[in-house]
Amino acid sequence: MNNHKLFTTKPFGAGALPMPVAPAGSVLTSKHLVSPNEPDAAFFRMIEKAGISLNETQIQAVRHDRGPLLTLAGAGTGKTSVLTCRAAYLLKVRQVDPRQILLVTFTSKAAAEMRERLADLPGISAVEAKLVGARTFHSLFLQVIRQEGCEDDLLTDQRRPHFIMKRLLKIAGLQEAWEPETALSRLSAWKSSMLSPEEWPARTSMEQQLKPVLLQYEGWKKAEGKMDFDDILLEAHKLFTRHPEVLERIRRQYAYIMVDEFQDTNPLQYQLVRMIAEPDCNLMAVGDDDQTIYTFNGARQAYILQFEQQYPAARVITLDVNYRSGSSILGLANEVISHNEERRPKTLYTGIREKGTVQYLSPLTTDHEAEAILEHIKQQVGKGKRKYGDIAILHRTASYSRAFFERLLMEDIPFVQYGNSDLFYRHWLIRPVLNHLRLALNSRDMKACEGVLLTLYIAKEKGASWIREKEKKKAKKWPLIHLMDHPDLKENQKEKLMERLKMIKSLQAFKPEEAIRQIRIKFYDAFIDAYDPEPDTQYKETLKEMLDELETSARRFTGLEEFLGFVDRITDKYMVMESLKKEDESDALKLMTIHRSKGLEFPVVYLIGVSERVLPHSTSLKKEGCKDNRFEGEHGAAAALEEERRLAYVAVTRAKEELYISSPGYYRGKQAHVSRFILQPFESRRSRVSNTAQPVPASAAKKPSAIQDRSMPEMGNASDKKTVRTQVYTAGYGTNSSQPERKARHDQPKLVSPAASVTSLSVYTHTVTKSLDRQPVSAVDSYLKPAPAAAPSFSISSIEKKERPENKPKLTKEEKADRAARMLAAKIESGQKSASPSRPAMPAKPAASSSTPSVAAAKPASKMVPAWVCTDKTCKSWVKMEERETVDRNASKDSPLCKSPMRKGIRSVQVRG
Repeated sequence: MNNHKLFTTKPFGAGALPMPVAPAGSVLTSKHLVSPNEPDAAFFRMIEKAGISLNETQIQAVRHDRGPLLTLAGAGTGKTSVLTCRAAYLLKVRQVDPRQILLVTFTSKAAAEMRERLADLPGISAVEAKLVGARTFHSLFLQVIRQEGCEDDLLTDQRRPHFIMKRLLKIAGLQEAWEPETALSRLSAWKSSMLSPEEWPARTSMEQQLKPVLLQYEGWKKAEGKMDFDDILLEAHKLFTRHPEVLERIRRQYAYIMVDEFQDTNPLQYQLVRMIAEPDCNLMAVGDDDQTIYTFNGARQAYILQFEQQYPAARVITLDVNYRSGSSILGLANEVISHNEERRPKTLYTGIREKGTVQYLSPLTTDHEAEAILEHIKQQVGKGKRKYGDIAILHRTASYSRAFFERLLMEDIPFVQYGNSDLFYRHWLIRPVLNHLRLALNSRDMKACEGVLLTLYIAKEKGASWIREKEKKKAKKWPLIHLMDHPDLKENQKEKLMERLKMIKSLQAFKPEEAIRQIRIKFYDAFIDAYDPEPDTQYKETLKEMLDELETSARRFTGLEEFLGFVDRITDKYMVMESLKKEDESDALKLMTIHRSKGLEFPVVYLIGVSERVLPHSTSLKKEGCKDNRFEGEHGAAAALEEERRLAYVAVTRAKEELYISSPGYYRGKQAHVSRFILQPFESRRSRVSNTAQPVPASAAKKPSAIQDRSMPEMGNASDKKTVRTQVYTAGYGTNSSQPERKARHDQPKLVSPAASVTSLSVYTHTVTKSLDRQPVSAVDSYLKPAPAAAPSFSISSIEKKERPENKPKLTKEEKADRAARMLAAKIESGQKSASPSRPAMPAKPAASSSTPSVAAAKPASKMVPAWVCTDKTCKSWVKMEERETVDRNASKDSPLCKSPMRKGIRSVQVRG
């Protein structure tokens, strides 16, 4: 089977619009934007030697001096470079003491990377880089509370809290209802939201039963003199509140504060940042509201959306040029996220030449999906096109990866599963169901007997010890029957036990899927509901999904013995894999949830399960919302759907070169439609650059000319081909603007009309040719001193001579011809801005039906534009060249009439009035 034929360029059911493509960003960098006579030119020449050439908005962020700054850093826009370069700028240009700079990250790995990158910059000594406070939240505030006398031991080894919580859950009889990790995660979320124990939610019976266990865990820590990571932040907050002098000392110590991944901060972290940043508020918050996907951990998108409300003097800069993904991948990402309402509108521009690959797959079921995708991967690796280490498979929920996990194990494909790496069939929810099936085959399976006790509301230890003692005296075919003699069992429990034994015996007659459904119908779904009686909670939906997935897995088998034999083989294979796991997993396929993939990037991404009820998740599709602490009511339902769309956006932007999106037609036995998230981009375009006078990113600014919107389809109706009003911007060097109009649209620079731009005191437009690509580009130099009345002219040849390295390879004949055609087109187009030559007016022919003398009509003016021209002399076809095509000189196109190859050239077109 040729798997390549299974993939298409559009999803099933897509609309008529072509594949979205991201517009090209400006190619101008600090080499062009920072002139030699500027005070900080030496700094930018210094970092350019290290291979760092910043674009326009990156330069603005690096040059920011004092006051609050929100830097909206879209996916792949180089925020790490901006953070390290700003720290270096403060050191070298502003002459700030390195000990007064604080750079806060979420992980130790990110903090170490910041320090390493800073130390690698020319002119920055290792001592200076080490003195800059690149810290995680926890390491920073642990140092603070240690200095103030806190001596509690930090629980750095997570196995100890896990062991203690497991023991406490077992004592409470909740070991089957709560995983230790889940209980600890719930506790962390409540503490991060700054809730006192009295405020911990107890809305469901499961939470009511868990709360005393969590209080016991907190009591154990206090008695043993221990603290966990959440306690560090809570203690620091208490310290600052009760001892203002300590807070004042920290404020004096750190004059400049930068926070990475600001959208992921929880209420406790946010309050701590606010406290130490005041009163000067020299705070640089770097984040992306479109990547807020950790609300279950307390993250709040509002911290970015309402930044100016908290800091009225704030400046906002958008990093909008993506240097990671191809234009097709980025175009899809732009369209996906554009349908969210609660966001800061922004369009990402591509900063690389590659278009990238986006293809779609429509398998019948999740098992067919796993088969087709893994076969496609093996073909790619077998042909030497890819390594397993290049590839990531991303999925929405942990249970969805079951089919892939099994097939990867059985086919011995090297892979790493991130996050909870335990086998699906070993989950606490799944084990009791499998134990009932095992008892149907072997009633004397003692391990299975113990595994079903909790579902009968019998404590595991008490019931198991009773059965073992009775078996020693008299063995029975059904050891569970010994419980009928247990003195502590009530009559209704004994009745339930007999009903259960009868049901187990009946399971032998059913196929595996039907047997599991019988278990659920008879008691198991009600058993889950008893622990969580509140309907429509996301936790309950997750549990039901796992049981649905178990049914889907069992559907492949005709008998219980066959199904359980498969489960045992998978389990054995998994245990062997775990024991042989290598430290070096660089050439292993990555299998992870979308949440785990954030902050990572991969050459090839397979995004699976992009169907309704999966992505978006079923809980986000209910009008009444999901009844948990985040999304409840009608507004909560909308918020939940927007978070699902942000998840899709994050997943798409992980891909660098190839993206494959799969949407199974059936999901767990029910028909599943292709996700709205990948259909909407083909139905309407919302990320298009507006034709009205609205601000667009400064890094995408172009010379004042009538040009075609680059986000428009290449071919289409004449009515679709509109022109965009050119917009030119002003910006100041190293200043904090407080103009209201700049805050209104995320600090976009003030609009100036094209006519006024010629004599503007703060900006002028020029055309240059980038030495590497040798294509004409336009931009606005926003960092100049007030210009004279006549804007200085720039010579293309002089700029090229200045930027061209001595050892640059010579151009081929084709490259020289291509370069000459582009420069000619640029000169012709720029020359027609002041005056467009027109031919002499020709007399009009008299109308046949009129005796009135005709009046001479002037022929419209014309201009030369870059175009594709057919190489067949008998064919007259030509196509106007899109601007993005002028960037890629290796692009090719076939004639729409004769299908012959077309070459790049120029063509005369009329200028419409």
